[in-house]
Amino acid sequence: MDSIDITKKIAKKNTASGRGNTDPQYTLRSYQRHGRTTAIDDHSDLQVLKRIKRYLLPKDFVISQGLLEEMVAGYDIGDPVADALAADGIRFAKPLQQFIINGSNSGSNFDANLTNNPAFNALTEQFSSHPTWFDPKLAQIGAVAYRRYPLMLIWLLRNVALMAGYSIPALSLPLIQTGALMHDALPRLMRTYAYILAVSEHPPLHKSHTRAGNQRQPIEQVLAIGSEGWRQSIKVRQIHTLVRQNLLKGKGNAAKGVIPNADQHHNPDGSWNSAYWGIPINQTDMIATHLQFSLLIMRGLRLLGARISTEEAEGILHLWNLASYWMGVDLQRLPRDEAACWEWLYTYLSIQQLDFKMGQPLAKALHDLPRQLMGEDNRRGRFVEMVNASVTRTLVGDDIGDGLDLPKSKIRFGVLSSVPILFALDTARQHNQTVAEKLEAFRAKRQDNMNWWLKKNDDYYK
Repeated sequence: MDSIDITKKIAKKNTASGRGNTDPQYTLRSYQRHGRTTAIDDHSDLQVLKRIKRYLLPKDFVISQGLLEEMVAGYDIGDPVADALAADGIRFAKPLQQFIINGSNSGSNFDANLTNNPAFNALTEQFSSHPTWFDPKLAQIGAVAYRRYPLMLIWLLRNVALMAGYSIPALSLPLIQTGALMHDALPRLMRTYAYILAVSEHPPLHKSHTRAGNQRQPIEQVLAIGSEGWRQSIKVRQIHTLVRQNLLKGKGNAAKGVIPNADQHHNPDGSWNSAYWGIPINQTDMIATHLQFSLLIMRGLRLLGARISTEEAEGILHLWNLASYWMGVDLQRLPRDEAACWEWLYTYLSIQQLDFKMGQPLAKALHDLPRQLMGEDNRRGRFVEMVNASVTRTLVGDDIGDGLDLPKSKIRFGVLSSVPILFALDTARQHNQTVAEKLEAFRAKRQDNMNWWLKKNDDYYK
C-alpha cells in the first residue's frame, strides 16, 4: 500500500493549487505549465479527435478542468516505489519474482537488504496477490475477446496503437533516445506483441484444444500470480524504471543525428528536460499507453467487424487495469469505464504537442519491416507494407498518415473487406457451438503460426 499512498500524496500536492483557483486566466496558465502542452483547441481539426467527438463522446461533452490539472500533474510523477529502488541501485525484477514464488522457502538465503527495504516490501505486497477489486471471470471474458482474431490483433498493435503514438513527441522521444523500435525494430515489436499476448493469456475454452506446438501446462487463471503476464509486468516495470533514470541522467544518446538537436529535447548538460516534457515514462503517459493497448485495439476490432459485447469491452479494460496497476500506474488515475476512457483520451490528445518529424524514424522502421524480412524486391513484402499503411490511414486518419510519411494506396479501403467477414463469423460463433469450437481451433493454430519469431527467440514460446 505504500506505493499508492506515496503517489496519492504527490498527486494531491501537485493538483491542489490548480483546482482551488477558479480564475480562467489562472487555470489556463496552470495546465500549460509544460512546453509539451498546447491549448485545448489547437488540434480540433485532427481527424481522430473529430471522430472521437462525433461518435464516442456525449453531445454536451466539455473538457474537464479537473482532468486537465490531474493529467498535467501526472507529467511530473514517475513510479515512486520502483524509482526509490533504482535510486539505490537495486534491480528488483528477478529477486521479487523469486521471493514471491518461493515464499517461505526463501528463508535466510534471501538478501536482508531487500527484505528490510520499504519499497521492495511495497512491491512484494502488490505482486503477491490480486487486489480485491480484480474479477478473474470478467478479465477472462476480456482476454478471450481480445485474442479472438490474432491477425487483427497484431495489425492493430503495430498500425494503430504504435503508429498513433508516434505522432506525439512526448511518447516518441523516450523511444528514440533509447533506440527502442528504431534499431532492431522486429525484436522490439515482437517483445511488445509477446507482452500483450502474456497479459491476455487465458485457459483453453475447450479441454480438447491444447495450444498447438506447445506442451506447456495451460494456465488456470488470467494474469495468475506467477504467470507469464505477471512475470513480464514485473520485468517491464523494471525496464521502464531504468530507462527513466537513465534519461534523467542524460544517458540516452540514440537520438543524435536522427532528430534535430533542439533545445527542448534536453538540458545543456544532456539530461532530460523535465520542465518541458515532464518526467519520462510518467503517470499520464503510462495511462495513454494503457489506452493504446486496450481501448484503441478494442475499437479497432469493432471497426474491422468483430462483435465485442459490452461485457467483453468491460473485461478488456479490466484486464488491462490490472496489468497497468502492476506496471506502476496509480489506480486512482485510471478512467473508470469505456465512456470515461474516451473522455480521457480526447483530453490527452487535445493538449499534446504534435511533431510528426520526430515520429517519422520510428514509423519508417516499423513500416519497412516486411521487406526487410522478405527482401527489398519482394512483391509480397511491398503488398504487406501497403496493407499496414492502409490500416493506419483508415483507422487513425490521413493527417497522421501524411505526417508520418506513410504511403498511400489506391486499394486502401480494401482492409474494410474484413468487416462483413468478421461480423458473419462472430454471429455464427455466438449461435452455433460447433462453429465456435472450430473457430477456436483455427485461432489457436493461427496464433501459433504468428509466434514464429517468439518460438525461435523466447524461451516461454519455444
